[in-house]
Amino acid sequence: MTDTLDIMLPYYGDPALMRDAVRSVLAQTDPDWRLTVVDDDTRPGVPEWFAGLDDRRVRYFRNEQNLGVTGNFRRCVELADYPYTVLMGCDDLMRPGYVATLRAARADLPGAAMYQPGVRVIDGEGRPVHTLVDTVKRRLYSTAPERRARLGGEELAVSLLRGNWLYFPAMCWRSDLLKEVGFRTDLTVVQDLALTVELLLRGEELVTDPEICFDYRRHVGSESSAQAVSGSRFEETRRLLLELAADFDALGWHRAARTARRHLSTRLHALLMVPGALRRRRLDTARELTGHAFARVPRPAAPAAAR
Repeated sequence: MTDTLDIMLPYYGDPALMRDAVRSVLAQTDPDWRLTVVDDDTRPGVPEWFAGLDDRRVRYFRNEQNLGVTGNFRRCVELADYPYTVLMGCDDLMRPGYVATLRAARADLPGAAMYQPGVRVIDGEGRPVHTLVDTVKRRLYSTAPERRARLGGEELAVSLLRGNWLYFPAMCWRSDLLKEVGFRTDLTVVQDLALTVELLLRGEELVTDPEICFDYRRHVGSESSAQAVSGSRFEETRRLLLELAADFDALGWHRAARTARRHLSTRLHALLMVPGALRRRRLDTARELTGHAFARVPRPAAPAAAR
């Protein structure tokens, strides 16, 4: 079976950033890839730009109606054909060695459900940045060793629940599992965590590779940033984590279940955002954030025989 990498790019937003993302794919040193752009926007000139690329490895589709973030992700998964798929952010950049790095990782440690290469974080202007969020991810939460490695089980689940240190747009996924599990329609900003943990619950594994080959753009215009400011991100995260805690207990992963119920990193994140909400005079948001930070830790449900 071909080892061609399916690069899916769900697009909505700034055409200039999207074009830069596409150019970064075209510049790959390993040519065995296919790029599929699924346009969920209506901006003029975009179809014509793709028509002018004249590269048979690039496919372009425009949705007849806006599907939203989750809907467009689901559409991308439907269109994937090759064994491994990347769901690239439309404002991110692949460094020239990305495809080659993922090919080497899959050849060295084959069969994993997920592959996470090294990532550099950039700002809205494309400059490298070192944010508090990313520093904490790297230094406190990440359990990825400084070599290519295979991780999984409860240990990885606990690590990700303490603080999700993965960068979803840079990850490579086994297409059959991506199609089988898919993206939940009731989630908008923690889809990546839900998908990753569901695969871990099924016994699948993650391979990490320290080679930095992807630029992840972090800026205030992102969907996740907007929802974090409003407080809705934390409500969604709390709901997911409590659901996962029950799944972990059922599997006997009680340490992971305790970590999910406590969700200390999301509590701290919410608390750190309270001053900003107060400065903007968003009192309702400040109350939501404070409520999440100090919410009671629920007790695990008693086993049926003990009730």
